[in-house]
Amino acid sequence: MENSIRSIMEYLCDTLTCDMLTFEKITYSKCRDSAVVRSVVTPFAKRGEAYVQIETFLSDGKALHRNIPAREAAEVLCEYAERLYKQTNVKTPDGDCEIRFSKKEKCDIRNGIRVPETEERGARVARVQKLPASHDRKKRYLLENADGTLPAFLYHLGITDEGGRILDKKRPKYRQINRFLELVDDIYGLLPENGTLVIYDLCCGKSYLTFAVYHYFTQIKGRTVKMHGVDLKPDVIAYCSETAAALGMENLSFSCGDINAYTPPAGEVPHLVLSLHACDIATDIVLTNAVRFGAKVVLSTPCCHHEVFHNIRSEELSFVTRHSMLGQKLSDAVTDALRCLWLEMQNYDVQTMELIDPEETPKNMMIRAIKRAKPRTEEDFLRRKAQYDAACTLIGFVPYLGRNSFEPSGFDRNGFLRDGNQNQNDPDTNGKE
Repeated sequence: MENSIRSIMEYLCDTLTCDMLTFEKITYSKCRDSAVVRSVVTPFAKRGEAYVQIETFLSDGKALHRNIPAREAAEVLCEYAERLYKQTNVKTPDGDCEIRFSKKEKCDIRNGIRVPETEERGARVARVQKLPASHDRKKRYLLENADGTLPAFLYHLGITDEGGRILDKKRPKYRQINRFLELVDDIYGLLPENGTLVIYDLCCGKSYLTFAVYHYFTQIKGRTVKMHGVDLKPDVIAYCSETAAALGMENLSFSCGDINAYTPPAGEVPHLVLSLHACDIATDIVLTNAVRFGAKVVLSTPCCHHEVFHNIRSEELSFVTRHSMLGQKLSDAVTDALRCLWLEMQNYDVQTMELIDPEETPKNMMIRAIKRAKPRTEEDFLRRKAQYDAACTLIGFVPYLGRNSFEPSGFDRNGFLRDGNQNQNDPDTNGKE
C-alpha cells in the first residue's frame, strides 16, 4: 500500500467484506465548509454485502446519513479527505492513520496501518472479526409487546387489522401515539413511585391516547391507575366505554359533558392531565381545568389556533397579519407563547417541544407543564403578568385564558382594547380569508 490518500482509501474499501473488518471508523474533521462540523464513516453489512455509512453532522444540529456499497466507496472517501476536510483519522485493527492539511494546504500523512500477511488475514477471519449488522434497524416502539405483537385496543380503535397489522392509512397515527408515550415516559420519574396514579384525558375524542397511556402504565410499568376521559361527543364516549369494558380495562372510565362542568371525586387530584389536539380554545379550557384540578403534570398538544388569528388588532403587526399565511403562523406562536406564560403565572415550569415530524402533522408542538413544589415569589408573578399584559396590548386582544383568570387594564369584557381601533385589522381589510 502506497502512502497516499487514494491508496489508503482503496485498500480500506476494496478489502472490506462481511467477514473482514479492515477499518473500524474514519473521522473527518475541520471541514472547509463552516456549515459542517464533521463526518464519521463506519462499516456495516447489508443483505450479505459490505457497506459504509457516512454520517455528517451539521452546525445547526442536524445529521445526514449516506449508505454506500464498499466497492463504490473509495472515490467518495478520497474526495472527503482531499477536498472537504483538513483532517482525517482512520482507526483499523492493524493500526491508525492521520491525514492533515496545513494552512498552506500541504498534506501530511502519518500512516501506521500495517497490511497483514495472507495467513494473518485468515486468522483474523477465524477470530470472527465481522462487520456489524445493518444500520437500517427496525425502530422499536413502546406499544410493541416483547414478541413483536401489538395490544388489542389498537384493533378496536381501527389502527390495526384483525391480524394485528397496522393499517397503512393509520401508520402516522400509530407513530404519533408512540411519540406521545415517549414524552410520557420522560416525565414518569416525576410521578409518585407508589400507589394509584390518577390520570385525566380532557377532550379525549376517540381516545387513542387514553387507551395507549392506560396500556403504558398498567402493562409496561405495572402500575395501578385510575384514568378518566371527558369529551362532548356522546357516541364517541359510548364506544370508548364499551371498548374499555370489552377489554377488561379496570378503572378506565369515560364521561360525556363539558370539561368546565366536570368535578373530580372528592379529594381526587390528578397526577397527570393529557390532551391531544384539542381544537382552538378547547386547549385553553383543558389548561384552565388542569390548573383548577391541581394537576402535577400537564401534557397538551394544541390545535387550530383560531381565536387570536381572527381577533388580533395591531397596527404594529399589520405588516405580518395582512398576509393570511404569515398571520396564521404569528397567531399560532403568540397563542402558545401566552399559554406558556399563563401557566408559569399559575406556578408551573413550562417547556415546549416537538411531538412528531412536521411532515406527519403541522400541529406538532407540545406544551409540557410541571407544577412547582415551591410557589413563585410575588415579584416573579408580577413580572410575568406584566409581560402577559404587554403582549396583549401589542396584539390588541386578550385570549381566553387571560379573560377567564384576570382582567388586564385597558380591555373590555370581550378582550379588546378600549381604544376604538377594534376594526383596524378586520379580516375584510387585512388579507385574511
